[in-house]
Amino acid sequence: MSDPVFSLQDAALSLDGNAGRVDILHGITMEVSRGETVGLVGPSGSGKSSLLMIMGGLERATGGTVRALGQDLTQMNEDALARFRRNHMGVVFQSFHLIPTMTALENVATPLELAGDRDAFDRAAEELKVVGLAHRSGHYPSQMSGGEQQRVALARASAPRPDILLADEPTGNLDGANGSAIMDLLFGLRDQHGATLVLVTHARDLADRCDRVIRLADGRLAQLDRAAE
Repeated sequence: MSDPVFSLQDAALSLDGNAGRVDILHGITMEVSRGETVGLVGPSGSGKSSLLMIMGGLERATGGTVRALGQDLTQMNEDALARFRRNHMGVVFQSFHLIPTMTALENVATPLELAGDRDAFDRAAEELKVVGLAHRSGHYPSQMSGGEQQRVALARASAPRPDILLADEPTGNLDGANGSAIMDLLFGLRDQHGATLVLVTHARDLADRCDRVIRLADGRLAQLDRAAE
């Protein structure tokens, strides 16, 4: 695969739990090319979210290598990983992860300010307009519905124009109508900015919209296929 955005070689993840060492991922070898959309699917506990976490440098692989945009994430310290995510990645979680003491506008502007963008609030306002929430810019997360909070989270993730978008069950806490709207926005933002998109989902209709589906079982790659197939 030419020009891979992600390249994993024998990536593994083991964590210490109350019952001792738990092996979560076993020897994951895969690549994701620039501009590709990839759906990670599989039963609960198969390692989907853990795989996304090591790809985003949010969890450090305990074996093998994880390279993103040519950089070895397994060799970076926490400060370097934080800078890499700030400069290259947007992440959307199932539980929104908005800052409760900040308005929608402030939540979206925060990563832009951290990146030194002098027009952070103007750009944040434009992103809220794109996701249909210009009228909610001054509201706090507690004053918004789940669907609205996820729209803010999408705006925050896409505002810095990241090379990579990672989404962990982005429709998991939403009803059908809101979930469909978020799906449309997620893929629309991806198409608009040309980012590489990797998402974890249980929703078959969401996975079917991806260029490629990767199935996991028991922490291993079980199958790689094209969604259309």
